Order: sequence, then C-alpha cells, then structure tokens
Amino acid sequence: MNMKYERILLKLSGESLAGTGNHGIDESVLDFYAKEVAELAEKKCEISIVIGGGNIFRGLSGSRSGFDRVRGDQMGMLATVINSLALENAIQKQGSAAKVYTSIRMEPVGNLYIRDIVNEELKKGTVCIIAGGTGNPFFTTDTAAALRAVELEADLLLKGTRVDGVYTDDPEKVPDAEKFDKVSFDEVISRRLKVMDSTAFTMCRENRMPVIVFNMNIPGNLMKTVSGKKTGTLIYPS
Repeated sequence: MNMKYERILLKLSGESLAGTGNHGIDESVLDFYAKEVAELAEKKCEISIVIGGGNIFRGLSGSRSGFDRVRGDQMGMLATVINSLALENAIQKQGSAAKVYTSIRMEPVGNLYIRDIVNEELKKGTVCIIAGGTGNPFFTTDTAAALRAVELEADLLLKGTRVDGVYTDDPEKVPDAEKFDKVSFDEVISRRLKVMDSTAFTMCRENRMPVIVFNMNIPGNLMKTVSGKKTGTLIYPS
C-alpha cells in the first residue's frame, strides 16, 4: 500500500488510553495503538506522536478543583510523559524503534526535544513520541501537536479520536448531525465547528498545515488515512 503522506504527526488523547475506564491506561488499547503505529512505520512513513494526559490528570480541571493553574498544567505535562513512556514501550514490543522526547529536561526518563535531532531520528525510521506539551503552562496538547507538526514540517496532522470526522454538531448528542468529508479552515471558523482549541487551530491555519480528524479505534484506519483513503474529515487551507 503506497503512502500518500510521507511524514505525519499523530495526536492522540490521553482519555483514549483509558479505554472504557475513566482513568489509567488500558493495556489492550495501548497495545492496539502500538500495533497500528508499528504497521505504519513498516511502510517507511515517518511518524511523530503527541499524546495527552487527561487519563491521569488534566491541568485545567485541577485548577477548578483548587490547584494553582501553573502547577496543575505542570502536573498535566508529567501525565503526558507517563503515557508517552507506556506507548514507547508498547511500540518497541511490536519490533519498531521508538523514542520519547520531552519538552523540558528529564533525562534519563526521556531525551530533550531538539527539532534537528528529532528530524534526523524520523529519517532513520524511529517513531518519535514528543511529551510534555509545549513545556509551558496555559497551552494544550492540541497546541503542542500543531507546533511540532509545523516545526517538523509534517505533511499532515492527524487527530485520532473516537468519532469518524467533523460533524455539523456533536454526533454523540445529535444523531442526525451531518459529517463533512472535507472542509476548509475558514468554513470551520464560520460554522464554529469544534475541532481543536483555537490556538492550535490558528497555528495550523496560518502555516497551511492540513488536518485530518478520524476514528483511531477502528483497526486499519490509521494506515488507510495515511495512504489517502477517505476515513475521516480533511480540513484544508483555503
């Protein structure tokens, strides 16, 4: 299967790792994601991954419960490192090379993220998992994913979710919501569609970084999406 996109950044939510539970890491989900990524890596696609930490701790929710916002966000950054280490190990078990890079110094837990080093590792076929968000409070992992996708000159930012694309409304709440096969950044704004946070969305729009929202939980969907088959919604520069 030929790949339409040679270098991608995959954004995964931390909550997805919890599976049917509310917290923690579901090993069956972790192994499934690792297998999907490893199979894609075998096709010589260069893969970087940013994963959230909401299955362990969410900084914004913590601040609402009384945590200082900066401290809460720092705890959230550490949660993404835990998830990244788990995913690294699972991908390595599948026989693929994987390394964790962190936005703040955390050796020997992970390597410090330096764009040029990660760029060279991607060329070698290493799956690079970039943890710790942007390294700063008040920014989401969506924004971190957009930033790293632009920095690493990815062909595409893939947002893996539990729904199969972008809809006119929340399909889990509005059964007759209509799905977009593709939609421009400008139309997303005019229709006020919820795709990612505004900072991340603006960064993708201004840097003409296409985004595909797709269902990561369907076996083979990641491979199909990267090969150019229609699986979700393409958000494209106008």
